[in-house]
Amino acid sequence: MKNLAVTPTAKGNILMRALVFILVISSMNANMFNIVLPTISKQFELSPSQVSWVITSYMIVYAVGAVTFGKLTEKYRLTDLLTYGLLLFVLGSLAGVAATEYWMIIVGRVVQAGGASVIPAMAMIIPVRYFSPEKRGRALGTSAIGIALGTALGPIIAGMVISVWSWRILFLIPLLSLLALPVYRKYLQDDESGKAGRMDWLGGLLLAGAVTAILLALTNGSFPSALAAVLMLILFILRIRSAAAPFIQPAIFRNKQYSVTLMITFCITGISFSSPYLIPQLLALVNGLSPAYIGIVMLPAAIVTSVLGRKGGKLADEHGNPRLVYTAALLLCIGFLCLSSVAGGSAVLVSLSLIFCVLGQSFMQIAMSNTASRTLTPEQTGVGMGLFSMLTFISAAASTAVLGKVLDSDSPAAAFNPIPGNQAAFVFSNIFVVLAVLVIVLSIVYYVQFGRKDGRASETISRGL
Repeated sequence: MKNLAVTPTAKGNILMRALVFILVISSMNANMFNIVLPTISKQFELSPSQVSWVITSYMIVYAVGAVTFGKLTEKYRLTDLLTYGLLLFVLGSLAGVAATEYWMIIVGRVVQAGGASVIPAMAMIIPVRYFSPEKRGRALGTSAIGIALGTALGPIIAGMVISVWSWRILFLIPLLSLLALPVYRKYLQDDESGKAGRMDWLGGLLLAGAVTAILLALTNGSFPSALAAVLMLILFILRIRSAAAPFIQPAIFRNKQYSVTLMITFCITGISFSSPYLIPQLLALVNGLSPAYIGIVMLPAAIVTSVLGRKGGKLADEHGNPRLVYTAALLLCIGFLCLSSVAGGSAVLVSLSLIFCVLGQSFMQIAMSNTASRTLTPEQTGVGMGLFSMLTFISAAASTAVLGKVLDSDSPAAAFNPIPGNQAAFVFSNIFVVLAVLVIVLSIVYYVQFGRKDGRASETISRGL
């Protein structure tokens, strides 16, 4: 009877606070193993390409799992999916702690990713299901807090752990996610299950294979993987057009606004997620900083973002998604141009400039998530937001692959920005200038597609309130 006394809004707020907690754990787990790759490589006598599978295997399963769990919400209760996902997350962690061979570590990471991939699906679906469109931005902003904190704390905690204990201790941190499970078991217990029916596992496998091949092609530069990705995408398209109950209904792609949102999101995500990859490279290669100091330099941006994350959601709720998109674009442009100017210089200035980029990245993610959710029908929400999560992950991987190739090339003789004086930083400076220009171009595309229409809709909402 106690659950009946809790209003839907109050229930949504409780669920979001628990979601922030597991998002922190999930984000930490996704990036903190980057710090210990050299240690694992040395212990098991592995080459850089071999040890990279600690990250690559996690990334592949995580991306596929996000859309799979999104699809499963149409058939099963959120309560059950989250319970099984978190238990699988913990099972993989225990397997990693007990690993005595390298292949056992990979198995642990794969099982971890399979369970953890329920979290991004829930981070998209819970705000949509429990908050009205005019309040959804604040909820998505709350999710951004967890992601920002986890991203900031991951490298720092990893550095502290391996300096005192073994890297295996990192596998124990995900066990903390179980602390949130009782909250979800209580407040999601009246969640309705999806419609009964058969699951198109063949279509799901084809999509999983295509995503795996895409990520392998991006991370390893494999041409055969690229061909395999194209082949499986073609087979996937044929499958969803012919199956009686396809894994993804083709109608969702005939939704022009949703399809355009996905395309814009893919591009803008790759751009905005570039700074977390480029800054450590810049500080290590040009400034000569250690991983511990690099984590400290990047910490202020994450702290500011965690504090102001809800402000972005509030801005979207009160003034519409376009206002938040343009605010995020302005922050990204300022950040990129500042980084272009201070590249190779003071790490303090780099840290301050990074605040604009990371805050802009967070605001842009909130805005695009909110935009995508408003283009979907209730029946399309699960798989639609799952696809959104998967696409952002692929975009981040594509961005990393492209930027890595650019950094591998010789440093340019001149910088687009005349301010930097360190020639070793010219390539970074030029990249940041190009990124700023691309942000402007994509902002114009967004305005053409959504600006005026969404602006009028938000005015209507404001008058109604």
